[in-house]
Amino acid sequence: MRSVNVAFSMPGGEASGRARSRPVDMEHLSRQTMGDRDLEREVLALFVQQATSVQEKLPGADKSQRLLLAHSLKGSARGVGAFAIADWAAAFERQPYDDRLAHKLGAMIEDVRDFIAAISR
Repeated sequence: MRSVNVAFSMPGGEASGRARSRPVDMEHLSRQTMGDRDLEREVLALFVQQATSVQEKLPGADKSQRLLLAHSLKGSARGVGAFAIADWAAAFERQPYDDRLAHKLGAMIEDVRDFIAAISR
């Protein structure tokens, strides 16, 4: 049981640095889940599934699909505390054909997936 507490007290371990540089604000997530660690893990797993799905669908999506994908990702990212992804998704929502934004969003999704995998061990 102690390893679960350590994973969430130091998400991503020493490599993640200060909380501000982590891709998920764990304090925000804890408030959203009322401190329920099992619920945190479940919410993060669902977020990874959604973010991965968005990442896979964006390249072939038309403008309306890109807008919907970006909007839904923005909302769920804010919910879990992945604020940087939410900000980039909002920017992509304003400019749905900006390949630079799409590429950056994809890289950020990879980072958050790696981070969540590291704290879920």
